[in-house]
Amino acid sequence: MSIPSKSRTLSIVLKTLTFVSAAAGVIITATSSAGTFMGGSRVFMFFTIQSNIAIALVAFVGGVLLLGKAKIGRVWQVIKFVFTVSITLTGAVFTFVLAPTLGNHAWNFQNVLTHVVVPIAAIADFFVVGPFGRLKKRDVFFIVLPPLAYVIYAGIGYVLGWEFLEGIRYPYFFLNWGSPVGAFGFMSGLPYMGTVWWILALLAGLLIVGFLYLIIIDWIKKKHK
Repeated sequence: MSIPSKSRTLSIVLKTLTFVSAAAGVIITATSSAGTFMGGSRVFMFFTIQSNIAIALVAFVGGVLLLGKAKIGRVWQVIKFVFTVSITLTGAVFTFVLAPTLGNHAWNFQNVLTHVVVPIAAIADFFVVGPFGRLKKRDVFFIVLPPLAYVIYAGIGYVLGWEFLEGIRYPYFFLNWGSPVGAFGFMSGLPYMGTVWWILALLAGLLIVGFLYLIIIDWIKKKHK
């Protein structure tokens, strides 16, 4: 199914917004006082920055393909699906898990760009072009690959003593294998439960979001027919 011209134009606008917001957010984060505190290149050790770079590249390449009116294959549609859900994770975890622990410092300009504007623009673009693709229900299982790869990366960093922040060997509190609850425990305060439970909960949430997105895509397809 070819993409109608109106949907194509809207998608290019959303892709541009995604790319520009992600690029600006990453640059500001890396060059701000917070970025300096992190140690310059340390900002690139965080899933937030990595997922923003990934979705920016997806938006850029997708925009080039649309402008060139190239035929967009199923593999590329799966890639877009995977990284759209990854950036959804970035926005959701920040908004509902991390921001409440950070207080007023959470909602600075760069955080709004990388955790709110980029996810919303990327998700909106997915629903604009998604109905014209050939995604299958089984594709949902690909979406766990980037987060799992990051969990492995952060785990290796923890073991090897990498500092994600000065003196801190983990990127997010729920990936702190040395917390009071360790891997499988529970407690009344942060981090509430062990790292393994956090990982399983986030992966389960990702799969639910992925299936929900595909259901919405199928519903939109039926309306287009």
